[in-house]
Amino acid sequence: MEPYPPHGIAKRLLADRHSLPLSIALHLVPGALIVAVYLLVAEPFVLAIGYPVFLGWAISLCLVLGPLMAGLYWLGRKRNGRFSLRGVLHYTDKPLSRGKLVAMAIPMFLWMMALSIALTPLDSFIFDQFFTWLPFADAGGGVTTYLEGNGRSVMLATLTICLPLTGISLPLIEEFYFRGFLMPRLAHLGKGAPVLSTVLFSLYHFWAPWTFVSKLIFFFLGPWFVWKKKDFRLSIGMHVGSTSISMVSGIIALALNVM
Repeated sequence: MEPYPPHGIAKRLLADRHSLPLSIALHLVPGALIVAVYLLVAEPFVLAIGYPVFLGWAISLCLVLGPLMAGLYWLGRKRNGRFSLRGVLHYTDKPLSRGKLVAMAIPMFLWMMALSIALTPLDSFIFDQFFTWLPFADAGGGVTTYLEGNGRSVMLATLTICLPLTGISLPLIEEFYFRGFLMPRLAHLGKGAPVLSTVLFSLYHFWAPWTFVSKLIFFFLGPWFVWKKKDFRLSIGMHVGSTSISMVSGIIALALNVM
């Protein structure tokens, strides 16, 4: 018997199955909040201190995803009587051996890295055609434009500060929330669960809507294999591996003056 049977909103969120409207809201509201926090708080702050807008987006993600992670632990306390993610996250039973996990995660990570780079021209094209009107469009359609307009030392400091955040911690929280918490509660959709998870996760990135198509292509592998193998460590390896290596590569490139 559960020590503190959840009720109210906690009971609804911890149910084995989420309704489609609830799932859509839980996927997309955090993305809308990230943009709002950026425009109202983070962008004015980083511009005032003379840092790239990349740092502003990192701050916005922290201010939204940090409380989101705390919310998962709150649900765990409601369910377990203590701060634990047992029963909150699913696909955590580690059915894959460490060897199989590594053998699958490495190709997935390389897939994501290669395609995200290869599809950058598509992102830029979509940005130029459809999204230059956005209030944060000065960030541009490419990754490096989030860092431009400041000296090399400031850009290097920004990436170094953001590495443990946008490179590791924040993608990890996204995987806990989107793949560990939300996607298993769409399992009644069968093969539609990883498809919908990928679509909604791609839409959630309201701060870069021009990357929606490319994210659908390079990210689908993660949710698909998590659903198929029931082990969300696969998408953690793919997602966090890709973002951390990208950030480290950027830091090295700036330090060696090749970027």
